Amino acid sequence: MRSLCPRILSTSLGSGAKAEFGDVYGVAAEQAKLVQLKHFGIYGVAIKNQQLLVIEKNQGPYKNRYDLPGGSQEMGESMQETLVRELLVETGLKVLSATNSRVYSAWVYEKEQQVVTHHIFNLYDVELDKEAQKLPEFVADGKNDSDGILWKSLTELSEENSSPLVLKVTEEWGNNPHVEKSKIYKNWKVIKNK
Repeated sequence: MRSLCPRILSTSLGSGAKAEFGDVYGVAAEQAKLVQLKHFGIYGVAIKNQQLLVIEKNQGPYKNRYDLPGGSQEMGESMQETLVRELLVETGLKVLSATNSRVYSAWVYEKEQQVVTHHIFNLYDVELDKEAQKLPEFVADGKNDSDGILWKSLTELSEENSSPLVLKVTEEWGNNPHVEKSKIYKNWKVIKNK
């Protein structure tokens, strides 16, 4: 949801301490004129042979990065219905099963744009049909934001080439003891060209 007027964000720093978002970035609170966006999406996690199924994102803050297939709910959809629809649209694959629902969040600060996106994401482990359908170029809300799928080794995924969602899956895979904590990406750069 877009905020109509910029506002300064507060974030928890752990141990009950709070600070203004601008303070976290070394910017005086009164100078931090950040637009806050909030996004909630539902995404599928498919791992085989230590490789993660990712899409090549072609727009938004994760443009030209690897991202998880998934997206926003349409009115009246359940989370599982959203998952099934989004995975079919972005991967061409049908969801056979979805388990292990969990919710995480990340704060993505695009310094150039003075925008902070609070991305809340519900992940499901998915089993997918092996027969892919052709990806549609356009979907109900515009151009399909997936340029296709790849299986990438979990060890090849990094902040330089992946979205915060993919990075959260690598944290899970690596048994990071702090996986449940929200991550702040202070100087997120949208990759203009590959």
